[in-house]
Amino acid sequence: MEKPYVVGIDIGATTAKIGIVDARGNVLDQTAIRSNDTAKSEEFVSNLCDAVKRLVEKSYSLSDVRGIGIGAPNANYYNGTIENAVNLTWGGQQVIPFAQMMTDCIGLPVRLTNDANAAAVGEMTYGAARGMKNFITITLGTGVGSGIVVNGGVLYGHDGFAGELGHVTMVRHNGRLCGCGKTGCLEAYASATGVARTAREKLETTVTPSLLRNIPLEDITSKDVFEAAVQGDELAKEIFEFTGKMLGEAFADFVVFSSPEAIILFGGLTKAGDLLMKPVVQSMNQNLMPMWRNKIKVLFSQLKESDAAILGASGLAWEL
Repeated sequence: MEKPYVVGIDIGATTAKIGIVDARGNVLDQTAIRSNDTAKSEEFVSNLCDAVKRLVEKSYSLSDVRGIGIGAPNANYYNGTIENAVNLTWGGQQVIPFAQMMTDCIGLPVRLTNDANAAAVGEMTYGAARGMKNFITITLGTGVGSGIVVNGGVLYGHDGFAGELGHVTMVRHNGRLCGCGKTGCLEAYASATGVARTAREKLETTVTPSLLRNIPLEDITSKDVFEAAVQGDELAKEIFEFTGKMLGEAFADFVVFSSPEAIILFGGLTKAGDLLMKPVVQSMNQNLMPMWRNKIKVLFSQLKESDAAILGASGLAWEL
């Protein structure tokens, strides 16, 4: 009989979320463990396998599980490795054969990719991209991630790391320093942290009245900007207009190389809704070549935010 369940795991810098998922995309149960309480990958893998076993065996059996899909920083789909993941306490400047270590520990097949590619798989399997063969997912969180699907498959490139669209250069001269070490990256402007940076710059360089002036500069977050914009704050609305315009310009460039049916937005910044969506769509269409203008859909993810990372990762396991 076909094994009816898979396990999805989303590994972040502080926690690893684990869920058991059925073929309809229902997260049947989930748990989480700390991912930053050890400096040894072997110890983390052992802890992770123990957590998976406990979760599954509460109501099911490991024999019912088809496989495990994992989304993780700096994960290489081709090799099953996590490479130079400096944001993971056990990652560091090394190549860790993570998928094989998990299989050896738990006895199930494992497939992994980076978190943004996992989001693309999740959208294709359970979400807004069901039935689509060409689309791009953009994750708008602390950073800007992306997953590119062409002809029904995730684009990984020759080395497994294709699709870092958050690090295309948007400002060629005197751009903001990005966490990757480059300057002018899309991520430095259009992420949640980028929105907060824009707010601080505007508050320092203008005298426009704003609710944001009641918050210490260093404490301002994208959530503060959103809440001010909802209350009609003109400066806050300008910040979202600027952010959406830059995203739209970038999307117009992305369309040129893969001609997607849709660009799907996911992540905390999407809670801004039309404050973000309207300038994105307007800017994208203004900058598109005529053959694509008003033809590319921009959609918000249909995945439930609390389950999305697990669902994205679990989608990989159905391929096993």
